[in-house]
Amino acid sequence: MVSESTGSTRSRIQAVALELFTEQGYEKTSLREIAERLGVTKAALYYHFKSKEEIVNSVVEDRLARLDAIIERAHTRPDDAAGRHAIIAEYADEFFQHGPSAMRFFEQNQTAFKHLSGGQQMRERLFAMIGLLSRGTDSPADQLRAALALFSIHSSLFAVRGPELSNEERKRVALEVAHELLDTIDGKPPAGTD
Repeated sequence: MVSESTGSTRSRIQAVALELFTEQGYEKTSLREIAERLGVTKAALYYHFKSKEEIVNSVVEDRLARLDAIIERAHTRPDDAAGRHAIIAEYADEFFQHGPSAMRFFEQNQTAFKHLSGGQQMRERLFAMIGLLSRGTDSPADQLRAALALFSIHSSLFAVRGPELSNEERKRVALEVAHELLDTIDGKPPAGTD
């Protein structure tokens, strides 16, 4: 079991590392620079993570665990508009609570991330989410709608302009678009819109 202090130190290291990787690139960032930004010795950093790859893998593992929990709960939801809304809302909550810094890192360091084992696992989870959001239909158009609904959450970080927008406002806009897409899956309008 990880102590709260160890867990918070680990989280701080992850956050600072992602910040530096995003600012100057994964390849150009050293463990020494991460330690300096944290205000600790390289040996103290090394106690938690032996390499940059370990840091990134830990971020990916944490995200995969959260996605697995969402996917598990999604299997219990109905395959109708209300069920799809619940799935995408839970995904958006997780994404905006934990994902923006990781998403910015992944977007700006695609080459480095592609070579890490977590990249394929992350893609598999996203395809599982798309499958759950389009469950009950074989339509390629509905599968695309489900994918676009999911990616509207991600895209809100990059496509919605305005630094004055909070993550909560971005999430609201992203969910509005996602719901519009999900509401047309399988040609079934959401309940109460007859």
